[in-house]
Amino acid sequence: MKGKTIVVTGANRGIGYEIARQLLARGSQVILTARKSEAAQAAAEGLEKDGLKPTAQVLDVTRHESVEALSQFIQAKFGKLDVLINNAGILLDQDTEVMQVDLGTVRTTLETNTLAPLHLAQRLTPLLRASASGRIINVSSGMGALTGMGSDHAAYRLSKAALNALTLMLAATLQADGIAVNAACPGWVRTDMGGPNAERPVAQGADTPVWLALDAPQNLTGKFVRDRRVIEW
Repeated sequence: MKGKTIVVTGANRGIGYEIARQLLARGSQVILTARKSEAAQAAAEGLEKDGLKPTAQVLDVTRHESVEALSQFIQAKFGKLDVLINNAGILLDQDTEVMQVDLGTVRTTLETNTLAPLHLAQRLTPLLRASASGRIINVSSGMGALTGMGSDHAAYRLSKAALNALTLMLAATLQADGIAVNAACPGWVRTDMGGPNAERPVAQGADTPVWLALDAPQNLTGKFVRDRRVIEW
């Protein structure tokens, strides 16, 4: 098997699907994950129509046993992991301004957008250490940047700001292993989450995560990146 072995979470639609498509087109071995089996298979079949060959796997990023099963699958089939792309994320309809947001909404959002990437990093790092150029890419958002922070979409903003902090923490602890950890801001992208009025096509949103996975210098770590350029946290 040739190419890097890469996990993309939440890859059944939107930016995750496009990330998987671009990586496959570059010759990577992509493990395309989705929370439901039907969604993972449908996404894989869509890519196969274009002559691409992903490996579809079920992954509920909030469930320990699901993360464990993914880890065991990667170990058995590939023996290592080159790149983990934490793309899966949620923006709940009931998310609102900080003084009105329900704490249950905040907890649910943090579970998927922040704690799941931490859990995946903890569990899959032994496989990343087996790579000559291990990388973790956390798909974040400009809405999580402290500069210009607003009060709307409070749960989502909190979760992405925390994900950015997690990126720095992981970069600091994994630098000794040669594993690069960065956060990617795709911008406002036309997806189910971003809506039809968003500024960017999905291909543009996927470009920076793909660049960080395949082309960025290995010594680029602990950074927040948009359009292949480092931006302020």
